[in-house]
Amino acid sequence: MAEKPKVTIYTDGACQGNPGPGGWGALIRHGSHEKELSGGAKNTTNNRMELQAAIEALRALKEPCQVTLYTDSEYLKKGITEWLPNWKQRNWKRKGGALANVDLWRALDEEIGSHEIHWRWVRGHAGNSFNERVDRLARRAIPE
Repeated sequence: MAEKPKVTIYTDGACQGNPGPGGWGALIRHGSHEKELSGGAKNTTNNRMELQAAIEALRALKEPCQVTLYTDSEYLKKGITEWLPNWKQRNWKRKGGALANVDLWRALDEEIGSHEIHWRWVRGHAGNSFNERVDRLARRAIPE
């Protein structure tokens, strides 16, 4: 069986106010090829934009891939790598009750199924050029 293509993804979300208008940005890198994605919402939260960036980047992949996904969101990284199994076991609830952003967590759970994903946290605004690039994409996508 052929090895899955290796892809690197950087994602970020941004919000003016929380809640408020927000944007998300993603960069998909495969070899020398790059694709930028972005979008926004008039009334959202930063966490929703972080999740949306990851969802949209994974949706853009045309086949199952080996993905290294970089995010500066501890909420996204811990949610997917630590908390998700327990939420699913509790029927999409937290120990204390309702799960915020459950629609996006479910969508992200669907998208990760066909890929082998290594989640990496990168400190935001710390000079990582790809993280800075997706931050600019997210900020530019915030609706006026």
